Amino acid sequence: MEKLNFEIQINAEPEKVWSVLWDDISYRQWTTAFTEGSFYTGTLEEGSIVKFFDPNNNGMYSRVEKNIPNQEMKFLHLGDIYGGIETPQNWGDATEAWILEENEEGTKLKSEIQTNEEFKKFFEEKFPKAMQIVKQLSENQF
Repeated sequence: MEKLNFEIQINAEPEKVWSVLWDDISYRQWTTAFTEGSFYTGTLEEGSIVKFFDPNNNGMYSRVEKNIPNQEMKFLHLGDIYGGIETPQNWGDATEAWILEENEEGTKLKSEIQTNEEFKKFFEEKFPKAMQIVKQLSENQF
């Protein structure tokens, strides 16, 4: 399992950054860094299952492990979805956490990823781009 860390300073309050991360319209904008047309279904309540999709309705499903509004969201990735069929995967502790820390300049946004080696390069390429879009949206520069 690989542990990856990304962070970016955003000149906006945590509430604004949180809204950009999880509101439907802005979520669809910043996740274009991963796949154009990405969206999610489900609620973000702790313990609930969220499904993340590409425009072809393929993707993955995850459990919300932690949701502290304006501070931290953490997912445990459970499996793939292809053709509407959920397939559990043995990814172990494959997690994705979004952490917001308020500071004098606004918000430091951190992302901590636990992933298998096969996804490391993809995340290293895509996460900085995604975080830059979150920054632009949060600072209303997009």
